[in-house]
Amino acid sequence: MTFKTRILMSVAAFALAGASPALAQTEIQWWHALTGANNDVVVKLSEDFNASQKDYKVVPVYKGSYPDTLNAGIAAFRAGQAPHILQVFEVGTGTMMSAKGAIKPVHEMMKEAGEKFDPNAYLPAITGYYSTAKGEMLSMPFNSSSMVMWYNKDAFKKAGLDPEKPPKTWPETFEAAKKLKAAGYDKCGFSNAWAPWANIEQFGAWHNVPLSTKVNGMAGFDAVLNFNKSPAFLKHWTNLVELQKDKTYDYSGRTNNGEGRFTSGECPIFLTSSGFFGNVKANAKFDWGNAPMPYYADVQGAPQNSIIGGASLWVMGGKKPAEYKGVAKFFTFLSDVDRQVKLHTESGYLPITKAAYEKVKASGFYKDKPYLETPILELTNKTPTDNSKGLRYGSLVQIRDIWSEELEAALNGQKSPQAALDAAADRGNQMLRQFERTASR
Repeated sequence: MTFKTRILMSVAAFALAGASPALAQTEIQWWHALTGANNDVVVKLSEDFNASQKDYKVVPVYKGSYPDTLNAGIAAFRAGQAPHILQVFEVGTGTMMSAKGAIKPVHEMMKEAGEKFDPNAYLPAITGYYSTAKGEMLSMPFNSSSMVMWYNKDAFKKAGLDPEKPPKTWPETFEAAKKLKAAGYDKCGFSNAWAPWANIEQFGAWHNVPLSTKVNGMAGFDAVLNFNKSPAFLKHWTNLVELQKDKTYDYSGRTNNGEGRFTSGECPIFLTSSGFFGNVKANAKFDWGNAPMPYYADVQGAPQNSIIGGASLWVMGGKKPAEYKGVAKFFTFLSDVDRQVKLHTESGYLPITKAAYEKVKASGFYKDKPYLETPILELTNKTPTDNSKGLRYGSLVQIRDIWSEELEAALNGQKSPQAALDAAADRGNQMLRQFERTASR
């Protein structure tokens, strides 16, 4: 190789090295908690965004269950290694809001990045949960859902029940479960996932009964839990305890690990997230449907409206402007009307924008698939009250465990329903006071 050739090659290499930073993509780490069919949705959205442009690359990383993902994100922030986007389930909202500096509010990021962003474009029942009292959105709604009652139509036929007329009230549900049990479903007449969400949070909103003072914590961290004083809660927990004795009701755990009891055919009535749709569609080998949550007709005003579940996307603090620009573009991509229509109709999660919902409804889609509209009709059943706007408590992940422990104690006969409710409120209040001291520092 001649000296001239070596010089030319060196110049070329230097030029390439100088150009490479301009060609490099900005990587956006997205930590999430979705599995199965919903994990496939996350991967596909990331791939589609990456293919739509060349400047940014979203990398989705599964970090375990919702609580695991939240804990991983907090630990990573403390270590200076937080992802750009952290999927946090709705009960983590209070914890994330109090973590000043750890998060970058979505409304700020979108404005700074120059992305078109109108909070009024999103469904109010969803955005209210993730916004300040001034209406400033702190996180981006993503996989929003609500709780619905899934039921096995084939099992209903076997038990002599009308598969097109699912029970509306709790007494009707109890009677249906007893008939199903007598028809051979002896391990479980009905059940639910997410025990605290079903039997405290959603139950309170659906019956317009407060969980605490301060608009269920939405108006301040100094809220005091008082649901143990409600006759409606006592009636419901007493019924569950009685029905657990012969498995007309059978407890399925604190999270959604028991959802397979529905798709396997073991539990013919099962209350859980509307986001369960993808797994039901893929795994249930029977005819199925869903319906709104049951209610007690003698509770004045019931049913009121349900509250959202699922999760939103929080942007973590301390990142570079170029990285935030990429996150902002990804959020604009996610909010696209046609993309939201596709996401809703394929995953069962709610369309987060008004335009997407209106487009699906206008197409006549719900006539053949009414089960995908059920959670939307629940959320919009009535104008939300202070008891049904949502809830926002610090340390709610840990408080949920306390609530589950106390419900389990009642179901196991270790405590009376009233004693369990009292302990659930008292122990929860201790956690709230501890969080309040930490958050106000």
